[in-house]
Amino acid sequence: MEQLRRVAQLWHYVLVARALVFLTLVLVPEGADFLARPSLWLIMVIGLCCDIVLAMTGQLMCASRLASMRRRRIFAISCLALIAFGTFCSAAAMLPAFALGADRNFFDAYSAVRLGAILVAASAAAIVRPVFFVFAGAMAFGGAVGIASLPFALAGLVFLGLLIAMMREDVRHQREATRARRFAVSQQERALGLVRDFERAGRGWFWETDRNGHLVYISPTVAAKLGVPLAELIGKPFTAIIRRRIGNDESEERTLGFSLSSRTPFHELTVRAAVPGEERWWSISGNPIANELGNFQGFRGSGTDLTEKKRSEREINQLARYDTLTGLANRLHISDLLDRALGGQGGRPQPCALLMMDLDRFKAVNDTMGHPVGDQLLQQVAARLTQIIGDKGQVGRLGGDEFQIVLPQITQTAKLSGIANAIILSLAKPFAIEGQQIRIGSSIGIAVADGEAITASALVRNADLALYAAKDAGRGVHRFYADAMHDQASERKAIEDALRDALANDELQLHYQPIVDVGSEHISGFEALIRWHRKSGEVVDPVKFIPIAEESNLIVPIGDWIIRTACASIARLGPGYRIAVNVSPRQFANEKLPSAIVSAVSAAGISPDQLELEITEGIFLDESPENLAMFQKLKRTGVRLALDDFGTGYSALGYLKKAPFDKIKIDQSFVLGAADPSSMNAAIISSIVGLARALGMETTAEGVETHDDLALIRGLGCSHVQGYIYGKPVSIEAALDMLRDNCGQIEARGFKSVRAPRVRTFRTINVESGGHDYEAIVRNVSSRGALVEGLWNVPEGTSLRLRFGEGATIDAQARWSQDNRVGVQFAESVDVETLIGQSGRERRLRPRVPRAA
Repeated sequence: MEQLRRVAQLWHYVLVARALVFLTLVLVPEGADFLARPSLWLIMVIGLCCDIVLAMTGQLMCASRLASMRRRRIFAISCLALIAFGTFCSAAAMLPAFALGADRNFFDAYSAVRLGAILVAASAAAIVRPVFFVFAGAMAFGGAVGIASLPFALAGLVFLGLLIAMMREDVRHQREATRARRFAVSQQERALGLVRDFERAGRGWFWETDRNGHLVYISPTVAAKLGVPLAELIGKPFTAIIRRRIGNDESEERTLGFSLSSRTPFHELTVRAAVPGEERWWSISGNPIANELGNFQGFRGSGTDLTEKKRSEREINQLARYDTLTGLANRLHISDLLDRALGGQGGRPQPCALLMMDLDRFKAVNDTMGHPVGDQLLQQVAARLTQIIGDKGQVGRLGGDEFQIVLPQITQTAKLSGIANAIILSLAKPFAIEGQQIRIGSSIGIAVADGEAITASALVRNADLALYAAKDAGRGVHRFYADAMHDQASERKAIEDALRDALANDELQLHYQPIVDVGSEHISGFEALIRWHRKSGEVVDPVKFIPIAEESNLIVPIGDWIIRTACASIARLGPGYRIAVNVSPRQFANEKLPSAIVSAVSAAGISPDQLELEITEGIFLDESPENLAMFQKLKRTGVRLALDDFGTGYSALGYLKKAPFDKIKIDQSFVLGAADPSSMNAAIISSIVGLARALGMETTAEGVETHDDLALIRGLGCSHVQGYIYGKPVSIEAALDMLRDNCGQIEARGFKSVRAPRVRTFRTINVESGGHDYEAIVRNVSSRGALVEGLWNVPEGTSLRLRFGEGATIDAQARWSQDNRVGVQFAESVDVETLIGQSGRERRLRPRVPRAA
């Protein structure tokens, strides 16, 4: 329709051309014959009128549009009709006039004008093929009619047929070309649409440069991200949109520059975009482009945004290498840092120090106040550690309350001690969490690599051993690694390995120490104490292997064996006696403990109340419903429960009204020396006995060794006594003999009072008594008294004055006398080193702490 409208708009040129023909035929003298034939010029005038109408219609169409389909159809039919009729009339009049006139010059002029008019009309009609066919057909038909020539008509029809055949062929070709062009255009538009959608979705972008590396195209999305108008980017160097990284990692920028300069392809290079105020990363790929002759024209490529991927990688790296709770380096990262600190540059060993640290009393906080409070505590601990260490090293959290600190290039003992003390003092200060003041502590082990080759694992082992030593030293301190620690660790490992086979090899035994009723001095039962006699003949001290059994969890199967063996021994003792066994915190936490007890009691055929379980105060550190539930389960089995080591650890007063104990055992640390007038232990024992009596519980005083302490314990109302004064732990056979010999009665044997550590010596002194001087020999001496030989039958209570030398005179009193030996007690404590002098020191033997035996 638009092309047909264009034909109408151009038809005024056809009107002018045909008007020139008409005027030529009318005005030129040789055209008089044309005027003489009215039919010809009238027909031509009619044709001109059609041309005028068509030309006017075309001009009117310049300012208006045909909205409806009906008007378009009317316009098309009218135009075709005017072209056909006007051309018919023009041809019917011009072609007959072609033969007018005999003058050759006029004939040529007429022919040129007529031919020019035909060409102008044909050119206008050629814009639309149907119009051209109408024009051509009307021209041939009009000419045939005008000159009334059959040959002309036949020739016109032949040429018209050839024209139609040619045009049909051309139309077919044009249709195929149009179809191919439309397909190519649709494919291109589809591709462009996909590219635009791809760009808008943010999945990638495209770029192209000229041979000089300047941008000739870049996706609008990139310009938007760069905050620069697209027009300003065009013509800039491609590298201008990439930010150069500062540092050692510039390999990809170098690869990009090399590829652009060497005109070689590159694939997925990671670069940082020059986006102001934002960190954005791209992955770009590019290939060189060339023209038909193979000449380089530039680069064309694509890019994708890697920012989110980079962030994800960073987050994954953070999770993989840093502790999520505290932000400190995790075990993997701190181990890698330690490896690098030890290896240094070039693989040569470098000096480095490693601090292993854990928190004291953290478990109690975590269990009693909850894990959220524990997490906040760990975060505050991490903040303090980071502040103290600063840039001197790296702090890492291994898990739980364990921390590791790597200090490269620091090996000075004084400096490391200063850092460790600063940490200990800082963590000893209270932490404010949820309105509460929380106090904990820390222990630190330090291992140093002084530049000699040592593996990271070996240094960690050394620091761990030093930490173990710090805990053994009472916590809240730091210790440096020493080779002796490794020897001790090796010994512990050897003991643990041997202990695993001890049960199977029947190396463990139970010995039994009597528990005596204070009032009747009758044995009421025994405490079972484990002993380890190895097949090699070595006797391993329980102080050595019991802590190792606790740490390795071997205490659980050993504890089960103790319970079964004790129950079997109860069956041999008879119904009137009990045996007490110690239950460790690990055993107490074992949910199978009640069933193991029931099984052992049933197998032995004894009464459950003949078995007494001694539970230490350490169990109360975990104030949980599970603990109370375990107490109730044990009580339902029918066994007796005793609170062991009362007063030495966690305050259990609140639990005494909740836990169903039958007895309180007073720790020997309160009993030893309780008879000393200067000691406060008697008051403590009296308070414990009163508390137990008020709660309906029995009391047993442990570690009674002297008659003075026994008398005090009896006077304070304690119900039972256990200690060397009544006997050491013995085998079950010896215990049975003990019961058979005296029907369970036992006599206290031992020293009258506790003696201070004594130094053996042999020196002469002067003794003044009753106005007389005597010469005597001192056999041993302590800060409170001495053994003197050479004085016969000295009454108890006799006042003596001992002269050890010039300026060394001591007032004393005889406490006992046997033959020529006298035990004296000094009026005041003395310094033994000063008293015996240098000569006596040469003959001094190792002091000992005597115990009643």
